[in-house]
Amino acid sequence: MEQNILLKVSNISKTYKIRKGEWVKAVDDISFSVKKGEIFGLLGPNGAGKTTTVKMICALIRGDSGEILVNGINNVKKRTKALRSISAVLEGNRNIYWRLTVRENLEFFAALKGKNPQKIKDKIDYYIDFFNLREKEKVTASNLSRGMQQKLAIATALVSGTEIILLDEPTLGLDVKASYEIRDLLKRIAKENGTTIIITTHDMSVVQEICERVIIINNGAIIAEDRVENLMKLFDTKSYRFVVEGKLTSQQEELFEKIDQVVAVEKNSKTEITFNSADTSLFYQIIEVLKAENSIIESISQKEVNFEKVFMEIIEEGDKNGKNSAVV
Repeated sequence: MEQNILLKVSNISKTYKIRKGEWVKAVDDISFSVKKGEIFGLLGPNGAGKTTTVKMICALIRGDSGEILVNGINNVKKRTKALRSISAVLEGNRNIYWRLTVRENLEFFAALKGKNPQKIKDKIDYYIDFFNLREKEKVTASNLSRGMQQKLAIATALVSGTEIILLDEPTLGLDVKASYEIRDLLKRIAKENGTTIIITTHDMSVVQEICERVIIINNGAIIAEDRVENLMKLFDTKSYRFVVEGKLTSQQEELFEKIDQVVAVEKNSKTEITFNSADTSLFYQIIEVLKAENSIIESISQKEVNFEKVFMEIIEEGDKNGKNSAVV
């Protein structure tokens, strides 16, 4: 096993029979690896194959081909030993028991992993405080808010001390405040405890904010894999907006019309000039054109590239390359 690699997925595939004589490939020859302490994203649209991949890592379903090593241990041949290193929070509320309190849930799930709840009382207290659940520790899970239920589900996965946490759509269905709280907590978990976190999501903002590396899956296959900032650079198109007092002169309008990426629009008593291009020299060309006629620039603003745009362009490019459709 390579140094610091906790999870190695090699050429896994999974095909389902959906009706007589008809099969669909949910996962198509996927390979990737994840390092210790890394927050790693599995990004893709609904039905891309993310959840099937997670279930194969957790050995909940067996693939048709390929191999998954957890801490160097094959998760099919030595399932029990391999899964000692993994905890998972699957999509939905199936990860906690509704009739148990916050503390009872943590004790129960610790026991399932072979931990004596009395001997790890300090750790249980730590996670109750870490997730700000102290005031709710005696409240049954069914009476918690959706955000608190998700915090508790993640805490139950962490309390046993496994090195790898798999989170399937951890912010799905949460309000904005709860979503940001979960993101901040996950970053703290990785930084303070060295926990390896693997997140599946179709929420680009989650990946952009907390993940170091990401693979993008579409139609069951990987269509992109890199560090998030490198994927952003692939589509590093700058977008600027100038607001100028009054109208442009006819000469200025003529010059801007010759540049495809530049658009000038009159609005009330002002003119808005925008351009989208990776060629930053256009910025200075616009400045020179405005300066030549003594135009008064009221404001200049830049729009940052958004990972959602990057994601959609990569997906569209993958579709153009003829990937077969898949579900799950």
